[in-house]
Amino acid sequence: MSNITEYNELIAFHPGYYISEIIDEMDITQAEFATRLGTNTKTLSYLINGQANISNDLAKKLSVMMGTSEEMWLNLQSTYDQKLIEIQKEKDFDAQKTVARLIDYAYFIENAGLCATKDPKEKISNLCKYFKVADLRIMLKPDFLVNYRTGINEVNEKNIVNSRAWVQTAINFSQNIKTEAYDASKLKSYLSEIRNMTVQSPDEFLPRMRSIFAECGIAFVLLPNLKNSGVNGAVKWINEDRVVLAMNNRRLDADIFWFSLFHEIRHVLQKKTKTTFISCSENEMIEVNKQLEDDADNFAANFLIPPSELKRFAPTKYTSDEEIISFANSIGIHPGIVAGRLQHDGIIAPNRCRALKEKYNIEINKPA
Repeated sequence: MSNITEYNELIAFHPGYYISEIIDEMDITQAEFATRLGTNTKTLSYLINGQANISNDLAKKLSVMMGTSEEMWLNLQSTYDQKLIEIQKEKDFDAQKTVARLIDYAYFIENAGLCATKDPKEKISNLCKYFKVADLRIMLKPDFLVNYRTGINEVNEKNIVNSRAWVQTAINFSQNIKTEAYDASKLKSYLSEIRNMTVQSPDEFLPRMRSIFAECGIAFVLLPNLKNSGVNGAVKWINEDRVVLAMNNRRLDADIFWFSLFHEIRHVLQKKTKTTFISCSENEMIEVNKQLEDDADNFAANFLIPPSELKRFAPTKYTSDEEIISFANSIGIHPGIVAGRLQHDGIIAPNRCRALKEKYNIEINKPA
């Protein structure tokens, strides 16, 4: 090791550097200096080479031998330690620049109130504080927030970082939402009312939905899309009594919105408190439990359109828009949801029923 540490324009001098200079000025050997100091040559060698720190005992001996104060030597050690922290911080900032470039900082200026800046260090510092991590590279760790099946590489690391950034943003947004203790029975009792909301406008159903969820222990968050995150929705348990259910406003076709919502509700009811569920376009990379995902898919599809009702309807590729509307009205659901289900099942063509597909326009409430 060396008693001088340098990085870019920063330089740190270990106290051993000054002791080495003193020995040269005294024109004696290290062995003789060690004898005069009342220590052994091994300890002195470690000290001179920056491998050992100034102890209280050595500070006392040096102060007596050199006619200085103990504080001077301890301050030299403290100054060196502080400078090493500064150098390591500089190295860490440089190493984090690659991760920071993967994140759309403008999103967090617009939606999270982060300060606008062109300084890379300030961006990194602001993002670390917002994501509550000591280093942006933590966003690439395999077990952070969301578990990924594959090893991280240049192809998928952008999606991995941004999906985790989106989930953490949802958690941060949820902190402003007051909820009661989680109550599964109460949530189940409200499911029919939530389903009935499919025929309402967002202005009507969103306030009531948020109120219901909060009463059941769920902090419901609707977030703007974060570029390269690929996340459509997420469920994250904060503790046994509180869970975050977050959805993306990127895909606000009525049928997709309601299927996604009930999919996430099922994940809440599964209550796997150690697992973060995310619905993501990069699902092939995520470590998922297929049984739980299939259960959530089946629950959403069957609760919105009961299999017995769909069987009674017996749709074909010739089923008209008017027949779809009539069926939707008979089961009290948005016709776009029926159309989306028939398209998903391959019964009608994907380009059908455009007039039935409603796209919601929902304003995102940003935290103060």
